[in-house]
Amino acid sequence: MAELIYKDLCYEIMGLAFNVFKNLGYGYREKYYQRALAEEFNKEKIKYKRECSVKLIYNDRIIGRYFIDFIVEDRIIIELKVAKDFYTKDIKRILGYLKAKNLKLGILIIITKEGMKYKRFVN
Repeated sequence: MAELIYKDLCYEIMGLAFNVFKNLGYGYREKYYQRALAEEFNKEKIKYKRECSVKLIYNDRIIGRYFIDFIVEDRIIIELKVAKDFYTKDIKRILGYLKAKNLKLGILIIITKEGMKYKRFVN
């Protein structure tokens, strides 16, 4: 069995995300969950960048721009969504973010009526 990438940091991040959901519950906009998670990162002194702009370059020209919810410790991309399920467009987006930033790991977190769910994506 392959070893998990950034196991300890992921465990800490997911604990904080579950704490946010436990305290807020379901029913808010994504930006409020993002703000709450940023508060948790600050409290635990976890380094992160929020709403990072990433340029997509082709033939030395900018053809697009991504905005990533969080890059944690310059290693892990975190995307938060309020959704019913994991949608293909969100999966493609996080894979694009990983490729554009040349990072190894992304976590897509969705907030649903049934609870919080997440998936890890490896570049």
